[in-house]
Amino acid sequence: MVPSPQLILFSLLPLVSSSYAVPDSAPVAVAPPHPLITPSPTLQDVASRTIRRRGVIDDLKGDVNSVLSGLGSNIPSYVASGVPNFFQDFPTGDKVQSSLGIDDDQLKALPTSVLNVPGYGNWTDQGWNLRFHGNVYKQPNTSESKLNDLANVFLIDTSVEKLPPDQADQARNLTAEIFVVQQSNQNVTFELKPAPMAGASGEPGGGGAVTPNGGSQQVKFPFPTTAEGDFDAFVSIEGNGLEDGNKTSNIQRLNVYTQGSNIGNATSYLVPTTGMTIISDIDDILRITKIYQPKEGLLNSFARPFVQWKDMPDIYSNWSRSIPDVHFHYLTTTPEQITRNYMDFIYKTYPGGSFDTRPLNFSDVQATLSIRKYLLTKIFETYPKRKFVLVADTSNSDVMKDYPQMATDFPGQVQCIFLRNTSATDDGDKFPYDTSGFQTLDKNSYMFFKVPDDLTNLDIQNGKCLNATIQQNVTFGYQGLPFGINLGKGAASPSLRVPTWIVLALAGLAAAFI
Repeated sequence: MVPSPQLILFSLLPLVSSSYAVPDSAPVAVAPPHPLITPSPTLQDVASRTIRRRGVIDDLKGDVNSVLSGLGSNIPSYVASGVPNFFQDFPTGDKVQSSLGIDDDQLKALPTSVLNVPGYGNWTDQGWNLRFHGNVYKQPNTSESKLNDLANVFLIDTSVEKLPPDQADQARNLTAEIFVVQQSNQNVTFELKPAPMAGASGEPGGGGAVTPNGGSQQVKFPFPTTAEGDFDAFVSIEGNGLEDGNKTSNIQRLNVYTQGSNIGNATSYLVPTTGMTIISDIDDILRITKIYQPKEGLLNSFARPFVQWKDMPDIYSNWSRSIPDVHFHYLTTTPEQITRNYMDFIYKTYPGGSFDTRPLNFSDVQATLSIRKYLLTKIFETYPKRKFVLVADTSNSDVMKDYPQMATDFPGQVQCIFLRNTSATDDGDKFPYDTSGFQTLDKNSYMFFKVPDDLTNLDIQNGKCLNATIQQNVTFGYQGLPFGINLGKGAASPSLRVPTWIVLALAGLAAAFI
């Protein structure tokens, strides 16, 4: 009989806590991690940590290894990566055809659809370049019973049949968006027109931009779609009455219509050379997701209506009104197949803005951990003279590494970093977060906050990012560990040294009774 995760976790406590009381000794060599716990890229650069007692590591490691072997699937597979596995490995192409039982002739008879993601444009010596990105696919006609079977794969301890009717409908709709067949080697053409509005900031037009006096034109995308059906490139567009990006501070919005598809429409933004851009994550910062609780995270993503997190829309609405010509960019590593709900939610709740999602060629955990940095670097390099405000939460291990790294890689461009401390505000978040990347940053350039009101009355334009009334308690190491353990130079016991694999094991065991 396998012991409960709770019992195992508490049995490990004496081994960890005993490391506090023993005298100093030479560091103990640490063997490579067990194959069941593979450190993610966000953790590989952390130096191996040692406990000040000989024998503790070997004893604890043996216990943990046997625990993990016994628990099997009870330990979530994303413990080592920090990325929820229910956003991984969605089926594509032939796998979708096979799972739905449709042949090539049936597929050919289906109409072609396009997911058009709201893009951003930059000004160059040759004029405006606009980024077009999205996916070309075909949507099979799938029966309700088949969609129920497929949707149930994504649910924990429930089924579509047990959900309220509105939630069951959403689960089926989202599942249908996942089970599409991407179309490679396709050519797409767009129609651009001035956009009268987009977003919901309370301002005329939805905030974040103005309607230009011109810009109407047809644009043929210069490359065919990839093997995964994706398209993504900057394309030069004609001025046709648009303001030059080096002569205006206005952000100009254009509606982008895809020819041949009545759902392939989006609003894109021409962003001038200088100014401020707010790059925001969505899950657990703009909406309630609980991505760190798989059962709740799945229901909140696949079935339940999207719900704003507290009064965060008021904060963004205020920024839209008070920061001159601010550009909003929403960056989520959610797979692009399921981002229509995200875009719909944002445009109904927050100021209008451009979007980035995870393209299909970034499908596994390793790629997911790298996509945020890739997308951040793309937009930073596109606007080398703009300032950026980065907003997210501590439950994303890639955020905790990438956000401070952007301040190092692009000196002078990161104005502020704001991170909701989910461990402090939601007792369901039992995963640690690593604050070591913030150690070299100016302490006034970032803030860990608990509620949206903590962000009020900050002078972001002048780089005043810290609300002095909000206690920070940043230890520059792993924080939010079980039993209130925090590691790092700023911790109460800074000399404590703990191997990364123990950090992950403790987090995994804590997660086992989520």
